[in-house]
Amino acid sequence: MATISAKDVMKLREQTGAGMMDCKNALNEAEGDFERAADILRERGIAKAAKRASKIAAEGIVYALVEGSKGVLLEVNCESDFVAKGEKFHEIVDAVAKQILATTPSSVEELLASDMGGKTIESFVQEQTGVIGEKLSVRRFALVETNGFVETYIHMGGTMGVILDMDCPENDKNKALAHELALHAAFTKPTYLTKDEVPAEALEREKAVLKQEVINEGKPEAIAEKIVLGKLGKFYEENCLLEQKFVKDDKVSITQLIKQAGLPVTAVKSVVYFVMGEGLEKKSEDLSEEVAKQVEAMKK
Repeated sequence: MATISAKDVMKLREQTGAGMMDCKNALNEAEGDFERAADILRERGIAKAAKRASKIAAEGIVYALVEGSKGVLLEVNCESDFVAKGEKFHEIVDAVAKQILATTPSSVEELLASDMGGKTIESFVQEQTGVIGEKLSVRRFALVETNGFVETYIHMGGTMGVILDMDCPENDKNKALAHELALHAAFTKPTYLTKDEVPAEALEREKAVLKQEVINEGKPEAIAEKIVLGKLGKFYEENCLLEQKFVKDDKVSITQLIKQAGLPVTAVKSVVYFVMGEGLEKKSEDLSEEVAKQVEAMKK
């Protein structure tokens, strides 16, 4: 049996919102496999969300920058909300975004190693950490190079951002459509653009979870298979942009909205959204005390 630490239990708790003992039991049953443990909690109705929730607690901003046919959506984190709102921090983030557009790196590691006038971005960020007095971290970015135009949307000064690659002429009509799609994506947070983008592994895993969930509700296995097929439609609608209903008019699908604008659905090449701090955890004395107490209780 895998050794399950208190830290492992806390991590699963933050991912799923389930109780400490439920998380410990699920991890033991899954022999330490986090994804399987989260699925077990879902199957038992303890953590029902189709997308496992993560506590959003880190500070920083999501930032977008477009120059010509290239655009970037970037998340940079810091330690306090005070710094995140400061002009100096925004200047640093803008400099990193410009470096991404100039060097087109394929990963954060490649970005950090890139040359910025005699120094690497990693050195630049470390220097700025000293200036600001807080640890800064370039977390992730999405780079778009388009044959059409790039549309971005940043919500509430950087709490969330969306970037779209529109493979169509940049005119007022198409820009208006792209803006509506970006607003929609910010609300629905699609993981994929189309059903075809869903990895086979992710789909099979979802089927297995849904089937076990239905069986646990008392349905025979033969019937469960049919019910799962029906539930997959909802999975696609929740996770795939082109399968969704338009948030401003649920009688119209996103696919229909694009066609009504006189464009093929392939005009939308990609969609990416970031939620600032998603999956990261800020230190909290109250949370630490709570966890310490529950860990002690688990040892008894």
